[in-house]
Amino acid sequence: MAILDRAIVRLLPAVPRPVVQKLSERYIAGPELKDARETVRGLNAEGKMATIDVLGEEITNEDEAAAIVRAYQDVFADIERCRLDSNVSVKLTALGLKLDYDVCRANLRVVVDDAASRGNFVRIDMEDSSTTDDTLRLYRELREEGHENIGVVLQAMLRRTADDVAALADLRPSVRLCKGIYVEPAEVAFQEFEEVRRAYTRALEALLDAGCYVGIATHDEVLLRNGRRLVLAHELGREDYEFQMLLGVRRGLGDQLVREGHRLRIYVPFGRHWYGYSLRRLQENPKIAGYIAADTLGRLVGRRNGA
Repeated sequence: MAILDRAIVRLLPAVPRPVVQKLSERYIAGPELKDARETVRGLNAEGKMATIDVLGEEITNEDEAAAIVRAYQDVFADIERCRLDSNVSVKLTALGLKLDYDVCRANLRVVVDDAASRGNFVRIDMEDSSTTDDTLRLYRELREEGHENIGVVLQAMLRRTADDVAALADLRPSVRLCKGIYVEPAEVAFQEFEEVRRAYTRALEALLDAGCYVGIATHDEVLLRNGRRLVLAHELGREDYEFQMLLGVRRGLGDQLVREGHRLRIYVPFGRHWYGYSLRRLQENPKIAGYIAADTLGRLVGRRNGA
């Protein structure tokens, strides 16, 4: 079955978009802000926090980037109005990083300032390794300007991450630590599963040693155990860290963390630029693609038989 699942994922770029959308429904709240709002309300009712991401990785001009900025302002207003327990995550390419560094910085400042005016927080997401230097540079620039309501993401799979942790230590950053899902060459990223696990645990320990607030973002049971162990070893209180997971992934594990008394934040993407995000999520977890494809086929066959 694993071979079939991977085969389905490899074929996804050739699959019609409506089919990919069906496969990815569990990962995305929907195309509109109201969809994200209702998803976050449901999560909050379950004792979980959220971080909302406006999907926008396919922008091609500054007007589209400006539209993403306005969408985030709408998100902050909605969070405040509805009293949701949620912050936001932004991808810098959606704010224009690939178009112009200064345009991106200006857009990011607008988002961060709007969040600060409402007592909210912005997580600067990490994308493929071609963006890492600029992402960390922008994060440092804004922190040095006095912006405290921002955090960043580090990917354990990147060989540079240990050095990045050390370089950021003076800022005591708020960091979401994830494995990373982008396809990178061997000279840039660890390739073996166990290598990535070891790198993740080393990075987590280094961040906690440096006194950083860490969002331990993983669905890996081994890393979840390591996270619990390190949190205990560092004698952290409940407010000193959090676990993070993606919408629709391993919900049972998330429920278990909440029952154990840990804080859990769920990543809630929404928007009309869902296609690129969907492909990566499904490539990261081929089992989901295979399961939903089989379920979809079963429903179609069932309808035909019923006819």
